[in-house]
Amino acid sequence: MSDRVLVLVRHGQSEWNLKNLFTGWRDPGLTEQGVAEAKRAGALLKAEGLAFDVAFTSALTRAQNTCQLVLGEMGLDGLKTIRDQALNERDYGDLSGLNKDDARAKWGEEQVHQWRRSYDVPPPGGESLRDTVARTLPFYIQEILPCVLRGEKTLVAAHGNSLRALVMVLERLSPEGIMKRELATGAPILYRLAADSTVIEHRDLIA
Repeated sequence: MSDRVLVLVRHGQSEWNLKNLFTGWRDPGLTEQGVAEAKRAGALLKAEGLAFDVAFTSALTRAQNTCQLVLGEMGLDGLKTIRDQALNERDYGDLSGLNKDDARAKWGEEQVHQWRRSYDVPPPGGESLRDTVARTLPFYIQEILPCVLRGEKTLVAAHGNSLRALVMVLERLSPEGIMKRELATGAPILYRLAADSTVIEHRDLIA
């Protein structure tokens, strides 16, 4: 069994997830459900017998709080945690803060769907998933992957789209495939890597 362990966790439900708002780089906190999801993720990882050596998270509160709650549930308070905006959520630009239904009423169902689900069409003033990959992947290669390959069990607590950028590479998904890959809030994905950084095992951990 490889000791090159990488775990990705999307933050728990945020206040704006609950309100069906485009969030992006805006910084709402977790809901009570989001806190419970983060703690459950920690309990699932503890049940796997994992103990992390290092954690990474974004510059946004909801991911940082999720990271802290996961580690706290595992008895790993105080673990070295690196925060970087390279792991921030996709920037939704002019859509940020808007209700998704209101956005559809303003721009039309088809246009909003394209902004949300296409790989390379950004919303006005924002990032496409392709842009997010271009921002997130170098940080993964330069900062996260070396930790994993050294045998440091590594946690990344971030966002749906910044994590999709990593999943796309780890699972070798096409641009079409990654847009269909759903990442539930507070649901850890466990990867074990070979020495050449390819994935030899991956599991979605669910309660």
